[in-house]
Amino acid sequence: MTYLCVPIFVNDQAQAMRDIAAAAEAGADMVELRTDQFVNVSAIEQLIAASPLPCIVTCRSRAEGGHSKASDEQRMNLLRRIHGATYIDLELAVGPSLLITVTEPNSRPGVIVSSHDFSGRPQKLYSIVLEETHSGGDVNKIVWTARSIRDNLEAFELLQTKQKPTIAFCMGEAGLLSRVLAKKFGAFLTFASLSANDETAPGQVTIHDMKRLYRWDAIGPATKVYGVVAHPVRHSMSPAVHNAGFDAIGFDGVYLPMLVEPAYESFKAFMETFVPFKGLDLSGLSITIPHKENALRYLKEKDAEIEPLAEQIGAVNTIAIVGGKLRGFNTDYAAIVDTITSALNISRDRLKDLRIAVIGAGGTGRTAVASLAAYDATVVIYNRSKERADALAAEFTGKSGKVVSARMEKLCDNCCDVLINTTPVGMHPNVDASPLGDDTRALKATMLVFDTIYNPMQTKLLRQARSAGAKTVGGVEMFVRQAAAQFTAWTGKEAPVAVMRNVIEQRLGG
Repeated sequence: MTYLCVPIFVNDQAQAMRDIAAAAEAGADMVELRTDQFVNVSAIEQLIAASPLPCIVTCRSRAEGGHSKASDEQRMNLLRRIHGATYIDLELAVGPSLLITVTEPNSRPGVIVSSHDFSGRPQKLYSIVLEETHSGGDVNKIVWTARSIRDNLEAFELLQTKQKPTIAFCMGEAGLLSRVLAKKFGAFLTFASLSANDETAPGQVTIHDMKRLYRWDAIGPATKVYGVVAHPVRHSMSPAVHNAGFDAIGFDGVYLPMLVEPAYESFKAFMETFVPFKGLDLSGLSITIPHKENALRYLKEKDAEIEPLAEQIGAVNTIAIVGGKLRGFNTDYAAIVDTITSALNISRDRLKDLRIAVIGAGGTGRTAVASLAAYDATVVIYNRSKERADALAAEFTGKSGKVVSARMEKLCDNCCDVLINTTPVGMHPNVDASPLGDDTRALKATMLVFDTIYNPMQTKLLRQARSAGAKTVGGVEMFVRQAAAQFTAWTGKEAPVAVMRNVIEQRLGG
C-alpha cells in the first residue's frame, strides 16, 4: 500500500486538530505533524492520541527545508520524548549515533531516514540511498528538486530497486509525475497538501487534486500513463478533461502535465528516455506549444508512422504509443474545420466561399491554413514575422485554395468572413493582451472571430469582437473536439464528450 500523507505545520493545538480532521475527511491515509516551531510535547502527544489517522512526527532543520532553529541534539531530544507516533522522521545528516538512540528499540516508533536537496539532484544520490539503507531506520526517504522532467525516472528507478520501504520523489513543477505515480511504483507514501496555501515543499499537489484530478484511488501498477507535453504546462486543462473521461468510462489510465523545455534536444531526450522506460506504461501524448513541430521532426527521425495529413501540415499534436511503437497524427485539423462550420451552420464544402484571415504561423496556424486550404478557402496569413508568414503561404498556395501572406498592419484593410487567432497572445495569465492590441478596426459585425485559446474562455480578442458586433467562438469548442479524437485513438472507446466539455467549462468558468 502507498499511503497518501498530508503534512501539517503545527502552530497551535486547536489549529492542528482542525487540520487533522480535514485531512481525514479529504481521504488522507496518514498525517505528518511538522513540529518545527511547536515544542510542547504534551500537546503533540494529545494530537497524536486524538488523531483518527496514523501520525508521522517531524521537526525539520532549516538546512533541509524546515523552519526549526534548534540544534540537531535539541530536535532529537524533542522527538525522543514524544510517545504514540507511528513514525518519526530524522534526517540522515544527524548521524547514525543520534538516529539509533532516539528511543528504546522495543518501544520506539518506526523511523524514516530522510535526505532533501533543494538545489537539485544530489551528486551522490545512490550513495545517500545506500547509507540510508544501512542506517538502522525503517523507511528510506530521498527527495530532490528536479532539474528536468527526466529526474522523475531516477525516482522511479529507486522505487523499483528498493531494499526497504522507500519514499522517493522530485520537488518542483517538473517533479509532479513522481508524486502522482508514487503509487504505481510502490512507494511507501507520497505527500499531498491540505490546500494550495499549505504546501510544505515546492510542487506539492493538494489532496483534492490528487484524489479528484489525478485519480489517486484508481492508480495501480498496470495503470497506463498519458500526458500533455508543453512549456509552460501548468495552465493546461488537458489533465482535468482526459482524467474525467477515463473516470467516466472506467478506463485504467492517468493523464499528467509534462514540462519539457522548448528546445528540440529537450523534446528528443524526453522521448528517448520516457517511451522505453519499463514499468511506466507511457501510452499516449498530447503535444502543444512549443513542441508540435519538434514532435514531427522526432517522429521522422525515428521513421515512425505519421498520418499523411499531419506530415502535410507540418505539425503533430498527438502521439499514440503501442508496444514501444510510435504513431503521430493531428486532431486539430478536423477540430478547426468543424468548429468553424458548426459556428456558421454550414457544411465543409461551403468553406470554399469564405475568405479567412489566420493570425499566426506556428503549429496551430499551420494546421488552420492546411485544413482550410484543403477545402478551397481563401486564406490570408498574418504573422509578427512576415518572412515566416511568406514561407507558410508558399508551402500551401497553388496546392489547394488560395493562400497568401500579408503584414500585420494590413489586417485592418482585409475584408474577411472569418478571423482566427492561432497565437498564444491573450492566453492565461496574460489575459489583458490581444493579437490586435487596442486597434480593433479589423473587426466587423459581419465576420466570425474564432480564438483558438481556451484559457480564458473569453479572451480580450473575443470581447473586442463582440463589442464590434461580430459573432464569436472560443477555443473550448476546438479543444473538446480535438481532445475527444485523442481519447478515442488512445482508448479505442467513444469519448464522453459531454463530460469533457462540462469539466473544462466548470474549471474555466469558476
